Amino acid sequence: MNNFEYYNPTKIIFGKDTYDQIPARIKDATAGNRIMITYGGGSIKKNGVYDSVMESLKDYEVVEFSGIEANPEYDTLMKAVEQIKENPVDFVLAIGGGSVIDGTKFIVSAAKYDGNPWDVLTMKEGCKFEYAIPFGTVLTLPATGSEMNSGAVISNSRLKEKRTMGGPQGFPKFSFLDPTVVKTLPKKQIANGIVDAYMHTLEQYMTYPSDNLLQERIAEGILSTLIEVGPKVMDNPADYKAASNLMWCATMALNGTLRAGVAYDWATHMIGHELTALHGIDHARTLAIIAPNLYKVKFENKKEKLIQYGQRIFGLEGSCGEEAIHRTKTFFESLGVQTKLSDYTDDYKSTPKTIRKRFEERGWEALGERKDLTPSEAEKIIEMSF
Repeated sequence: MNNFEYYNPTKIIFGKDTYDQIPARIKDATAGNRIMITYGGGSIKKNGVYDSVMESLKDYEVVEFSGIEANPEYDTLMKAVEQIKENPVDFVLAIGGGSVIDGTKFIVSAAKYDGNPWDVLTMKEGCKFEYAIPFGTVLTLPATGSEMNSGAVISNSRLKEKRTMGGPQGFPKFSFLDPTVVKTLPKKQIANGIVDAYMHTLEQYMTYPSDNLLQERIAEGILSTLIEVGPKVMDNPADYKAASNLMWCATMALNGTLRAGVAYDWATHMIGHELTALHGIDHARTLAIIAPNLYKVKFENKKEKLIQYGQRIFGLEGSCGEEAIHRTKTFFESLGVQTKLSDYTDDYKSTPKTIRKRFEERGWEALGERKDLTPSEAEKIIEMSF
């Protein structure tokens, strides 16, 4: 088992009929009375979440910032940052899925940063977020786990860039998880959420055997549960039991538990982020496109874990690594998620070369759990994905 530090201060309030507890949780975080709520395109006003949250905030002065995109845009978020700098708030409450929560992490951090926030996202030397306005979340879409971690991914469509950020200041003070919201979601979003949670788990599992047996078993428990409940939620989003398990799986997949003491990959995510930046493909779908082909290219690296995965998750026997890859792809497709890049773009020539060049320019010469996935291999993986 590798050495590790584990820290997660986020309080989770899980279940239905809990929004009346929001004021008490805010009071735990601040003595102030001025609250900003952040959200996306307005679906929360259709599914009743907005009204319920606003009722709970009736004793507060509330300002709103809406329009955070599915891939939160730097320029949009900077408008909220400027709004806060002109009229400070004491607390921010994000109401939405991972994109709204990610965007809010940037807003609360950038509002406390004196320099150029883009320098932090591009990892310019000496630039980092250290402080943030306290914030909490009301989750409306199980997928990214952003409600219980400190990381975020921010897009800049002007530059066709997608960048990550993190740090201790990015942990929500609390997060409300109400599985009843799942019944209001489009099936495409539910499918994306299932794939996202599944791939977050695989990125921390599909590496090489370790002696951290507990983390491996927890990961396998999440994967098995997603395979069991995912189709049930797709068939009946109002199935509270299935939706509850999906929501908690998505949170557990990326709250820091799985990465404790183990090697992790994330190369699929790094390639996937570029596909979103270049072509606007949903994040989860980029992962479903790239992962099977990355596992083929790095098969020898991952062979032992692929066999373990195939045997424990799919009940296969013997040297079943290749079949395990096929079963993974089939599971994604069973959710209605296309797994070929050609289903999303016909840019066969420039996409692989552009991403390889970007990796080279950033010095990303050694990705993956063994630090040996090269830009040329990334190019090959993308070519195989069409």
